[in-house]
Amino acid sequence: MAIKIDHLTPYIGSEIKCDVDSLLSGSEAEAIRAVLEERGVVFFRGLEINDEQQVAIARTLGNIVESEGKDGIYKISLDKGVNQRAEYLKGSLFWHFDGSLQPRPNYAAMLRAIKLSAVGGQTEFCNTYAAFDDLPEAEKREISTLRAIHSAERSQYYVTPEMSYEEVKFWQQSPSKSCPLVWTHQSGRKSLLVGATADYVEGLSVEASRALLARLRDWATQPKYVYRHEWQVGDLLIWNNTGTMHRALPYPEDGGRLMHRTILAGEEELH
Repeated sequence: MAIKIDHLTPYIGSEIKCDVDSLLSGSEAEAIRAVLEERGVVFFRGLEINDEQQVAIARTLGNIVESEGKDGIYKISLDKGVNQRAEYLKGSLFWHFDGSLQPRPNYAAMLRAIKLSAVGGQTEFCNTYAAFDDLPEAEKREISTLRAIHSAERSQYYVTPEMSYEEVKFWQQSPSKSCPLVWTHQSGRKSLLVGATADYVEGLSVEASRALLARLRDWATQPKYVYRHEWQVGDLLIWNNTGTMHRALPYPEDGGRLMHRTILAGEEELH
């Protein structure tokens, strides 16, 4: 079965129709990766697959992160009975990309809807390639050599604005990292690197740094660059983590929302 692709917005988000056997065989993997590169987010509806099949499909697209969860499946839930790191996952409610502190940020991630909350819980994605491409040329030059310090500590202030001393010390155990504001990829394309882990811009005053990071985040998350996914149980969604940011919309901790995630390992250095 040849895949069918339906682009859902001008810049980001595509639905792909394909049968399970073709996905498992990897016969469409190259085409899917090409759509991911261009569109940032793809999803499949009504596949009716299990965890083993999810991981098998992921393996056709790249190398999975073996340490992610159990047998390649990590359970995303704000219920501490399901996920002991539920407090940390609250940071996913704010714009971010995964792996900003790693030498090679995750290439992509695959999410499958197991159970949904009655309210909230949609996921939004923005295309950071398109956002950079559309910046005025003068602004591209202005930020082309700037670098920002990213830290786990910074992202937690979104969740707990008045962290205790012990909480601050805990999050400061994770080393910070200097990243370019503009990521020049192996392909030659460029994307913006901002989001919740971006703490400050090197060489700028505190005020100028905060203003610039907020301005670039607001630019990248304009409605025209954003795709909001309205989940249905069984949806399988994949996003290109190196060219997007994402966030979940708020939902009740006891709402039952459960996602199964598989991560595809990073393929290019961020330095």
